[in-house]
Formats: sequence, structure tokens, C-alpha cells
Amino acid sequence: MRIATWNVNSITARLPRLLAWLESSGTDVLCLQEAKVAEDRFPVEELRELGYESAVHATGRWNGVAVLSRVGLEDVVKGLPGDPGYEGSVEPRAVCATCGPVRVWSVYVPNGREVDHPHYAYKLQWFEALKAAVAGDAAGGRPFAVMGDYNVAPTDDDVYDRAAFEGLTHVTPAERAALASLRETGLSDVVPRPLKYDHPFTYWDYRQLAFPKNRGMRIDLVYGNAPFAEAVTDSYVDREERKGKGASDHAPVVVDLDV
Repeated sequence: MRIATWNVNSITARLPRLLAWLESSGTDVLCLQEAKVAEDRFPVEELRELGYESAVHATGRWNGVAVLSRVGLEDVVKGLPGDPGYEGSVEPRAVCATCGPVRVWSVYVPNGREVDHPHYAYKLQWFEALKAAVAGDAAGGRPFAVMGDYNVAPTDDDVYDRAAFEGLTHVTPAERAALASLRETGLSDVVPRPLKYDHPFTYWDYRQLAFPKNRGMRIDLVYGNAPFAEAVTDSYVDREERKGKGASDHAPVVVDLDV
């Protein structure tokens, strides 16, 4: 079984590439982030033609998440119970579904913006709600994973230059502590380092030739429980999909399972 996560940075803008990638990659389950489209405009029919069902939680031009599956789609949950919301609004940042033998969350963790910004406090509160929402499945006997754009680099090795991020979000002790607290539910990072290269980054800014210079970050993560981690046979970051015209600023992260 092949399962993946990908921040597509607008499914409308990326649809031709998404459809082509699904056909060529052999992916069974794909967790999407930043759909940036209302649910009634999500390309359900185009995906169905390729054999994928869609569980979508989206409201418009910002955020939006989905789970695409060609191995079944059941017990869908949209949003986090206890989501703290931001400025009085609950944003579409999480969706969960059972896909064959595996249950997954697709998550788009708040960016945080700046350390002294209210969005940063919201980010840490959102992590607390995520931990509460996944704890039961994380400790269970069914393969389970929380996949997506975490907007946190777990270690200094997960950014191209730690000094370049001094005083910025994504690398602060509090954000990394939130990740560690999430792992305490029984989850672990199932994409090891190094892979086929020294720095398996998953995100590169569009500006200042960040991708050609490999000035990236590893912020798209697959956290699985013990049954999920034990089933992993391979994993990789599909850097090729970050290349060329019309690419997302994130690359897909792919995990193969023997389940």
C-alpha cells in the first residue's frame, strides 16, 4: 500500500499535475493540504475518474484539507474536536478517514506567522487540540498516521541553515516541544534521515532560487503509531514533483506499507 502527503498550494492551480502524479506514482491514499477551494468546487469528479474517493474539509480560498483514497473511504471526521479557532473562526485544517486497513489524519498546522503574533499562540493551542484528537487512535492496534504540513522543522538538521531562522517561527523550542508532546501519544516520525540525499527537505520558497540552491525545510511529516511504523517498507520525498513550471512549493512525501 502506498500512502502520501502533499501540500499542493491550491488544488485548482495544481490539478493537471496532481492527476498526472496520481497516475504515475501508484499512490493508494493521498493526504492533501492547502486545497484553497470551497468544497463544492473541489474536483471530486476528476478524481473519481481515476478511481479516488474524496473526503474534503474546505471553505474557500485559504487552507483546506482532503484525503483521497482508492482503497475505501469511511468514518470521515472533519475538523478537530476542541479546535481553538482563530479570531472567532474555526479553519478547515484537519480531516480524518479510514482507508482500507489504515486510518489517517490530513493536517495543515497553522503557520504561526511571527513569534509574538496571536497566530503563534493559536498554533500552539491547535497542537494541543490535535494531540487530544489523535491520542486514542495513536495508542490503538490499527495502523494510524497523522500526515501533513506541520509547519515545524523537528530539528536543526531539517532546515538548510539554522542561523537563517534565528528568531523566526518553525524552529522555536515551543513548537518543537509541541511536536514532541504529540509523539508522546505513541507516534513516531516514519520517514528516516538520511534518505537518498543528505537533506530530505519537503518545502522550498518560490523566491531567491531557494529550490535550485536547496535552501529548504523538512516540515511535511508522517507520524505513525507502532503498527503503522512497523509496516513501513520504504519512504521518500518526491523532489522531481517540485521541479518545473506550475509546481507547488512543497514536494510529496511518500511511504510504502506492507499491510
